[in-house]
Amino acid sequence: MSDDRMNELETNTAEAIKITMGKRKDMKSTFGVYKEHLTDQMKGVTPPPLSKIAGKKNKIIKLPEPEKKTVLETHIFNCIESRKSRRKFSPEPLSVAELTYLLWATQGVRKTFSHNTHALRTVPSAGARHPFETYLAVNSIEGLEPGLYRYLPFENSLEYLEAIEQMEEKLIEGALDQVFAGQCAVSFIWTVIPYRTEWRYTVKSSKIILLDAGHMAQNLYMACESINCGTCAIGAYDQKKMDDLLGIDGEEEFTIYLSPVGKYS
Repeated sequence: MSDDRMNELETNTAEAIKITMGKRKDMKSTFGVYKEHLTDQMKGVTPPPLSKIAGKKNKIIKLPEPEKKTVLETHIFNCIESRKSRRKFSPEPLSVAELTYLLWATQGVRKTFSHNTHALRTVPSAGARHPFETYLAVNSIEGLEPGLYRYLPFENSLEYLEAIEQMEEKLIEGALDQVFAGQCAVSFIWTVIPYRTEWRYTVKSSKIILLDAGHMAQNLYMACESINCGTCAIGAYDQKKMDDLLGIDGEEEFTIYLSPVGKYS
């Protein structure tokens, strides 16, 4: 290795260490800090919508209600014991019933409160803020044409957004050449709308949002194991390419996590 290349690596490493040490602050609790500031909730600002509104011209597909009979493995011990990240999937499609179950397990609505200020779902979220939107890059779901969809949790429906040319290749490229991201029955792509959480928690929000994302992904892992499906959550992706694929602005809404799903042999 040349001296110039070694110097470049040492410089980059020193900068990376500095950034890494600074990022530790994001993992620490800020509750008890900034006690004297006002949140938008305290100011009486109207809370943001609990879900994005579907486009008026987009096709809406009503999903069946999730049913217990969809589940093959009902013993939680077995699901935990067998859980692992799976990156190789069979070409077998998922049924709409199976997809519905996975969507319900990760963002299903259990209860809404007066004036729709917050809701309880099948996953925990600080302050019941649930800042995520679920997009689906569908390759092989029985009865659904391939393309990009968004889950409407309060209506238990799918909003069909568009067909995407070379979607498999774009998913793989967006996931930094992780091939299984595109070669699956469906990729769950979660975005975050930070203000849903910031409205209540301001400076505490970044830690809270990341914890909430982990809760959601783990539910997908467990639900997949219970229907003989597999998944592998992806945190390494190209931010701009994934945001562009979904057609979102990358500021008020941006990709935060993705998790390809498919049957395994």
